[in-house]
Amino acid sequence: MTAPRTVTLATVDRGNVTIPEPAWCSGHSHHDPLTEYADIIHSSPEHTLNFRYVVLLAAGLVQSPHATTASPGLGGPTPGVSVHPLGETLDPTGLYSLAAALDAYSDQLRTLADQLDAILDGGGQ
Repeated sequence: MTAPRTVTLATVDRGNVTIPEPAWCSGHSHHDPLTEYADIIHSSPEHTLNFRYVVLLAAGLVQSPHATTASPGLGGPTPGVSVHPLGETLDPTGLYSLAAALDAYSDQLRTLADQLDAILDGGGQ
């Protein structure tokens, strides 16, 4: 059995702290030593939706294991998925709702493409 992963990070209020690190965490290369203990965040690699060199959406697992409150949409001790530019951390239900909204939007884009195709072919106005 392998030992749980840990990471040691500098904090402004507690000095160096060693905490468990989830297997999905991609590390803390951007950690600011002026971060408070309660604001330490674990993040996975982001999954991005890119179109023509523009990032339309980015999402990844996040957890602030020592957060003192769990404000809806802001993350906290329970892992969630941070979505940008939405600016919220979603639970599984919220993430499924976002996926459903994206599916519906994709259908609307296909309908617009069909309308434009008909217009360009001279079949519509």
